[in-house]
Order: sequence, then structure tokens, then C-alpha cells
Amino acid sequence: MEGAELIIQEIHREAEQKIQYILSEAEREAEKLKEEARKRAQSQAEWILRKAKTQAEIEKQRIIANAKLEVRRKKLAVQEELIGEVLSAMREKLAALPDDEYFEALVSLTKEAIEELGTKKIVLRSNERTLKLIDSRMEEFSEKVGVEVSLGEPIECIGGVLVESPDGTVRVDNTFDARIERLESELRATVAKALFG
Repeated sequence: MEGAELIIQEIHREAEQKIQYILSEAEREAEKLKEEARKRAQSQAEWILRKAKTQAEIEKQRIIANAKLEVRRKKLAVQEELIGEVLSAMREKLAALPDDEYFEALVSLTKEAIEELGTKKIVLRSNERTLKLIDSRMEEFSEKVGVEVSLGEPIECIGGVLVESPDGTVRVDNTFDARIERLESELRATVAKALFG
């Protein structure tokens, strides 16, 4: 019996060793799997964090760009309003020129138009104030501009003159309105530079 007991003990010991070995291997494998899972989870967390930071940076840049655009839009609106006020004040000042100063300006504008027309007879059109002023000093006006002048129908304008050939086929618009319109972009640039540097 003693021999059979030794064999049984040996089998138990070998079985115990195998069990210990299998358990030890299973623990090592479990640790390895846990470590790999931890690394994957950490890697995924880092990727999510990087993605979130990138998206946050993109959003931040978008917000900054929109804010800059809004500031620029508001600045341009204020500039446009101020330029409009300056141009409006200029129109008012031109419309309210004292008669003597205005008369000399009309002579100058008419001479300029006559040079372009190249004619010895002209028809002048303007607003009622202008036509009355020229009519009241017609002899002096005709002498200064050097051509025969007749007055046409009144037109809607702030001042200046619309000069036509007698048959009305050729005209030079030297009204303040037309001159401001022709020079508006240059005037706007000058006013903007004066106001905003």
C-alpha cells in the first residue's frame, strides 16, 4: 500500500504543480490583457482629448474671426455714416453759398462747360435760385463767360449749372450734384483719410 500511496501523492503533487502553473500563467495573461486594455483606453482618451483641443481651437479661431469681422463691419458702418454726414454738410454748404461767391463759382463752372462744348451760344439750366441769380446779373454773366447765354427750364439740383447746346443735343452737367457724384469715390477717400487717418 505504501507504493500506491506514494504514487497517489506524486500524482497529487504533479497535479498541484500543474494547477499552480496554470493559475500563474492565467494571472500573467490576465495582467497582460489588463495592461493592453489600459494602454488602449489611455491612447483613446489622449486621442479624444487631442480632438477636443483641436475642435476647441477651431471654434476659438472662428469666434475670433467673427468678432473681428463684426468689429470691421461696425467700424465701416460708422465711417460710412460719418462720411455721409460730411458729404451732406458739404451739399448744404454749397446750397447756401453767398450770392457773390456763388456767382463766381457759376461763371467758372459755365466756362469749363463751354470749353467742352465749343459753342458760342448756350442754354443754362439749374435750380430756381441759380437761374434767378444769373438772370439778375445776365449782362455781367454773359460778358464773363464770353458767349450768348439763354436760360432754360429749372431742374432739381442743389446748385451749379447744366450747360446745353441750343438744340439740346450736347450737354455738360456741371451741377454740384453731378460733380459730387463724379468725384464721390475720391471725396470719400479724402474724407475717410481726414477722419480716420
